[in-house]
Amino acid sequence: MIIKELISNVAILITSLFLYTQLTRSSPLLSSSSLQKKVTAGILAGVLSNILMQYSMQFGESIVDLRHIPLILVAYYGGSIPALITMGLIGLGRFLIGVNTSSMLALLMIVFITVATLLSRRVNVRRSLKVFIALTASNVIFTIIICYLISASDLLWVLIPSYWGMSYIAGFTSFYVVEYVRESQRVLEKYKSEAVTDALTGLNNVRKFDMVFNDVSRQAQEKKENLSLLFIDIDHFKRVNDTYGHKEGDRVLIELGNILKNTVRSFDVVSRNGGEEFTVILLDCPTDRGRQISERIRKNVEQHLFLLTTGEIINITVSIGLACFNETTKSPPMLLKDADDALYEAKKTGRNKVCVSSS
Repeated sequence: MIIKELISNVAILITSLFLYTQLTRSSPLLSSSSLQKKVTAGILAGVLSNILMQYSMQFGESIVDLRHIPLILVAYYGGSIPALITMGLIGLGRFLIGVNTSSMLALLMIVFITVATLLSRRVNVRRSLKVFIALTASNVIFTIIICYLISASDLLWVLIPSYWGMSYIAGFTSFYVVEYVRESQRVLEKYKSEAVTDALTGLNNVRKFDMVFNDVSRQAQEKKENLSLLFIDIDHFKRVNDTYGHKEGDRVLIELGNILKNTVRSFDVVSRNGGEEFTVILLDCPTDRGRQISERIRKNVEQHLFLLTTGEIINITVSIGLACFNETTKSPPMLLKDADDALYEAKKTGRNKVCVSSS
């Protein structure tokens, strides 16, 4: 019966922690978290501890459960503020069940656990040892208090080892669940970012470009707005790689990406579509405005001094093809072909220039 009730506590605890980590994936509790975040975490942990008390074992005036685990968690991750809030809510909840010697000692136990956990997190040892110290401290104070409250030795011989075992299992499992879910979320977000980001320049990659282009094309058609597209290519980039090496060529690509981001408007979409080819989606932008932005890009690149790792400075130029939906191009899907044709025209007629689609 004792093991069964403690297992129910563990099940409630793990389920609640899983839900909490899913709901807070973008803002996990940390020592550096905002005050609002810490207060919220403290309240939620206090509520969870009170729920665990509703599924406790009762021995006369004493109730036994795993209410201390949420307290240890928020104290470890968030520090004193959420810990004190959780401690206060646990004490309040226990007194609502009954005000007696057992509840007074239970409050003493929670205070001791709070202090022990806050002190253990300051010790310069690995996380698992900190958790062990906090759990052991809580088990020791529980043993002292329960031995004072319950005189039946046959019951204590079963209750105390069961409690120690389930406390360790619940504590380490809870920390494992939090760490495992957080790490899984971090890796997933990393993969999501890498899937749509060019690893070299940090710009959107061709996959992200396709996704954004499809969305803005649909919106431009629905709202009957202009949509301009720039195809940008570095002139004679092969010479840079052949003369200075691919490492230096990568530095040029990175710096060009920065120039593009700093030249276009903040809401325009810059992507590296592969090799030395870049694109810029100019939102709600007519042809004349697109030409002005294109010329500013071309001039900024032409005038920029590209510093190589060897200390040598080189100059490059770019050719740009421009197409605009509703002006040069009849439908958004045709922007890709028309801008590419305009880029080819710029290359064919001398490079380092902007050509507008004549479709």
